[in-house]
Parts: sequence; C-alpha cells; structure tokens
Amino acid sequence: MSRPEELAPPEVYYNDSESHKYTTSTRVQHIQAKMTLRALELLNIPPNSFVLDIGCGSGLSGEILTEEYNHVWCGLDISPSMLATGLTRDVEGDLMLQDMGLGIPFRAGSFDAAISISAIQWLCNADTSYNNPERRLMRFFNSLFAALKKGGKFVAQFYPKNDDQVESIQHAAKVAGFSGGIVVDNPESKKNRKYYLVLTSGAPSAADGQVNLAGVTMDEKEQIGRARRKKQERESNKSYILRKKELMKRRGRHVARDSKFTGRKRKARF
Repeated sequence: MSRPEELAPPEVYYNDSESHKYTTSTRVQHIQAKMTLRALELLNIPPNSFVLDIGCGSGLSGEILTEEYNHVWCGLDISPSMLATGLTRDVEGDLMLQDMGLGIPFRAGSFDAAISISAIQWLCNADTSYNNPERRLMRFFNSLFAALKKGGKFVAQFYPKNDDQVESIQHAAKVAGFSGGIVVDNPESKKNRKYYLVLTSGAPSAADGQVNLAGVTMDEKEQIGRARRKKQERESNKSYILRKKELMKRRGRHVARDSKFTGRKRKARF
C-alpha cells in the first residue's frame, strides 16, 4: 500500500473529499485522539499552556488540547481543505495556512510547547525539483526552536519510511539546538509501532516540569556532549579564568622552548 506522501503533495492529497473522509472517520478520530494523548503525556506541561499544533489538519488533535487540558492553541497546516473543514467544525484554536517546510512564522518565544501528529514525515519528501528535504527540515527545526520559549518542548508523532528518515529528522533537530530523542511505542509490532520525537529547547522552569523522556533513545555522542556541557556549566567564572591563565602559561613556555631550540639549530647551521 502506497504512503500518502508518495501519492501527492499534502495540499493536493488532502482535498475537500479526502479531508471530509479523514475527519468523519471514527477510526481516524480514535487513533488521532490516542496519539495526541500520548504526545501530551510525553510533553508533560501544565494546563492552560499556549501550544502550537503543527500540521493541525481539521483540528482533531486540537480538540484534545482544549477538552482534556484546557490549553490555548494555534494550529497551522498546508491544506486549505483541511483548515476549511476545521472552521466548519468551529474548533477553539486559531488556524493558519502555512507550509511548515518554509518555517514557523511566529515571534521568538511565542509558545510554551508544540505538538505534531502524523505530519513531519512529509518534510522528508521532495514533492518538486526545488524542494530539498534537508533544507526543509533545517528551516522547520530552526524556526521552531526560535518560536518556543526558553525551555519549550516539542513532541511529534510521525510515520518514518525508513531508518534514514529517522536519522535525518533527529540530526536536523540536534543541529537546530534541541536535545532529546525518539520514543518508540510497541516496537515489536510492525502494525502498531508508533514513533514520537521528544525534544526540549533548554532547561525548563520548575513550574513547567521536565519533559517526560522515559524510554527516549539517544546516541552515545549526544550523551557525551550533554555530560561535557553540564560539567562546563558547573564550573565557576573564577575557576574558568584560572584554568585559562594556566593554559596560556603552558603555551607560553612551549613557545619559548621551541624558539630557543630553533635558535640553537640556526647557530649550528651557520
């Protein structure tokens, strides 16, 4: 069975007919609600937060944000038909027509958190000759990092085509400044396996709580990098200055010794 992103660009695939069928399907509604609740569990943010729903579609996940957690939310999607369906359903959130691959067009530090359900895998697909998946991923994560407040969090459920897509998404997120990794629910089941990208843009405040990283996998290099950053953060300004001075002294001694040795060689030569 072909994947939707292999058939047509999202704004074409989700036309009026497909949008209506998607939104009114009780099976889709159940799955969407279940994945949204799981994403919010991983997100671990207090009620009444300001949340960005990326690839919001007709507002199925937005309804969970409103009804279960009383979050204030704003959604963006590339499909006019999906957004029109959401408007007819009178969803609570504000809706915006936007291609997430062109960036998140909000002022820096606007959102407490962001979620995305079944959407970011579209960034890995080149719909046209001028769409570069790597550049679209970088624009998306760089602009998302800016749109979140310090310590803001992002959880995205997505359907990767293969391991290369998972690596590309993780790499772009880390380059943009996020830390975190992948949670895989039901890893033994090919049919029910679900991937969640769980990210944080820095240390959250005590009121917001820590992102729920139970089960997150991270590569060894990233763990080493985090340990080094923590060690550097613990170092006081005074000890940092003293360490730098000692390093400069050592370099100075090495330079003087090398110069002396070079001078002796010149005398012997001439």
